[in-house]
Amino acid sequence: MALLPRAARLALLSTTQRSSSLHTTLPTLTPSSSSPSPTPYARPPPPASTTGLSNTAEYVISKVDDLINWARRGSIWPMTFGLACCAVEMMHAGAARYDFDRFGVIFRPSPRQSDCMIVAGTLTNKMAPALRK
Repeated sequence: MALLPRAARLALLSTTQRSSSLHTTLPTLTPSSSSPSPTPYARPPPPASTTGLSNTAEYVISKVDDLINWARRGSIWPMTFGLACCAVEMMHAGAARYDFDRFGVIFRPSPRQSDCMIVAGTLTNKMAPALRK
């Protein structure tokens, strides 16, 4: 009885048992002439879309999701290019106290191994050609 869907169980109960709600006796599985035949189970219709988002909002949300997934796909390996006292702060960020390595940020020594380049400090006209190179 418990394996039957709710609609079939209710259809097997007689009208007097449903109104009394005492359920002291179990109904029989053979339908009597007075009880209606059980209705087949039908899936409920899918819920209507109530979000009401416009196409532009859906586009922006999907692009933001793509950007977040791109950022999560791999960790950032920056190349350090320290020029002045700002480079000391960058070194502190990679050292044991702040430890960027636990977030997946690993400082790399060459541009071939890195994803981006951090230029820490003042870039002068004399140092610009070396940075471009």
